[in-house]
Amino acid sequence: MKVFGFAGYSGSGKTTLIEQIIPRIVMRGLKVSSIKHAHHGFDMDRPGKDSYRHREAGCSEVLLTSDSRWVLVHELRGAPEPDLFTQLKVLSPCDIVLVEGFKAVPIPKLEVHRPAHGRPLMFPDNPHIVGIATDSMPAQPVPRHLTHLDVNDPDRVTRFILDFLELA
Repeated sequence: MKVFGFAGYSGSGKTTLIEQIIPRIVMRGLKVSSIKHAHHGFDMDRPGKDSYRHREAGCSEVLLTSDSRWVLVHELRGAPEPDLFTQLKVLSPCDIVLVEGFKAVPIPKLEVHRPAHGRPLMFPDNPHIVGIATDSMPAQPVPRHLTHLDVNDPDRVTRFILDFLELA
């Protein structure tokens, strides 16, 4: 299972870019999964639903299943958040996992940057960034060892990722 990440400030377009890359990888016959790190608590269940009531009653895990999908909700109940590598072990086998967030984790990643947002580039402080996808030239020069990509060219970004991971 190959792992490739995306780093960037909120609003830079990471999710949109990943959403455009996924079908391009799938069209090549590869199986894709994703992991998205959420900085705040989230809930995909609704109060009053049976599964929500089971969790509220104290279940550590609740598995919902139907004829079209299943989901496993695991309550940490005060335990520390698992690291990315622990979470990767939970996924079913696939060819590539696209990871959004986990900026400091040592996996290759693409920095998604919008110079108009006025935020600094991350690559100088993150040795795991292997390329930068932007909508215009950043004020700071991009070193030659980093690939500079147009964030609005998902075909090229997809080719870069697959070439980098030797899946092309």
